Amino acid sequence: MPYAIHQGVRIYWEEHGEGAPVLLIMGLSFAHEMWFRMLPGLARQYRVILFDNRGIGRSDVPPGPYSIRQMAADAAAVLDAAGVPSAQVLGASMGGMIAQELALSFPSRVRSLLLGCTSHGGILAHWPRFSRLGGLPTSVAGQERQLSLVPLLYAASTPRERILEDIQVQCGCCCTRKGCLNQFAGILVWSSYFRLHRISVPALVAHGAEDCLIPPQNGRVVASRIPGARFQLIPRAGHIVMTDQPEVCLDLALDFLERNARAVSPASAA
Repeated sequence: MPYAIHQGVRIYWEEHGEGAPVLLIMGLSFAHEMWFRMLPGLARQYRVILFDNRGIGRSDVPPGPYSIRQMAADAAAVLDAAGVPSAQVLGASMGGMIAQELALSFPSRVRSLLLGCTSHGGILAHWPRFSRLGGLPTSVAGQERQLSLVPLLYAASTPRERILEDIQVQCGCCCTRKGCLNQFAGILVWSSYFRLHRISVPALVAHGAEDCLIPPQNGRVVASRIPGARFQLIPRAGHIVMTDQPEVCLDLALDFLERNARAVSPASAA
């Protein structure tokens, strides 16, 4: 199994397909397997590189907390291990925060940004609508915990069988309380709000209209603060937009990637 090594921590990664490189970054407590709805369609046209953030899946679970910048540096180490100088980057939820930080801290590594259901973080962010839940889950793993989060993560119209398929994938991945809390700690102290104007690559911010975990206002703000970025609201979709509207998400991603396949950031060209 391939591993990138960053500061002594092993980061599991793999690749699928051939063509221009595309890096996928997953969110809090989710391993790379959760890209399963997008991966086949993307890999038909691109060299898709995906990995497990530190603390989850097959990556190491070192002492924390894990900062968002630290996880962005992990992503850069994955690109190094793959021999990829720069890539188009897709990030979902916390993965979108890591993608923003990758573009800010390692600008030469990013050709374009597609950010899904994410936020700029900090005190100016809009908080989750926890009222959708009867109470907060006390564990970080297991089917019972995943089912308790369904009202917060999915649109009301999403087929039950599709949600259960997600849960089956999640429950098959290694997930520890320590790793999840260390990732969450990084989210709590991170913000890109006052730095987003420095991002100079093409950017698209997509958000589910029914997202209760990271309300759509956050995505709108991210798009408004990145020069030239576009915001796309996806109807009948909650936080897990790739499950709620898989065809829409894949078409949106392929269109964006095709439009920017030859785009090179100014930092890369320098």
